[in-house]
Amino acid sequence: MSLYTLTIPTFTQMLGSLSGLLEKAETQAGDGAGDLLGERLAPDMFPLADQVRFSCIQVVEALARLQGQDVPPMLARQETVAAMQSQIAETRAVLRAASAETIDAGAERVVDLRLPNGMAFRMSGAEFVRDWALPQFYFHVVTAYAILRHIGVDLGKADYVRHMAAYHLPGAMPPSAG
Repeated sequence: MSLYTLTIPTFTQMLGSLSGLLEKAETQAGDGAGDLLGERLAPDMFPLADQVRFSCIQVVEALARLQGQDVPPMLARQETVAAMQSQIAETRAVLRAASAETIDAGAERVVDLRLPNGMAFRMSGAEFVRDWALPQFYFHVVTAYAILRHIGVDLGKADYVRHMAAYHLPGAMPPSAG
């Protein structure tokens, strides 16, 4: 499997799911949707708005590193659900513009990762995707999902993996639990 095939569709479909989660939360919260942005699972964790922002940052950073470009400045924290949706849409546009040839060429590129706390790592582009970019991306997407579930938004696994509907076999529904 190529690095492009591993990253671009994965990031694209999960950002689509994240957008759908926010849409559902906004519909259910109505006028109180803005209050959701500061919600968090634990006092020492980042709130929902940052989980969405970090999901987008992981994508933008991964693409820059794989393409041998400078990592762009940190994306700004958004203050409304509509602004977070725009940030997701802009990130998906960056994904659409990515070249398979360029992304795949990044597999052997040396990636130096320096964290704000002073920790530093050196790995290949393929190792960076496998061991850092994808795990970090999924962490922030699933944390956003968990925050929304925790505060009562009516979400289920089908909302998280909504891209799986494309593979559904007609007539293959489990019996009703009811």
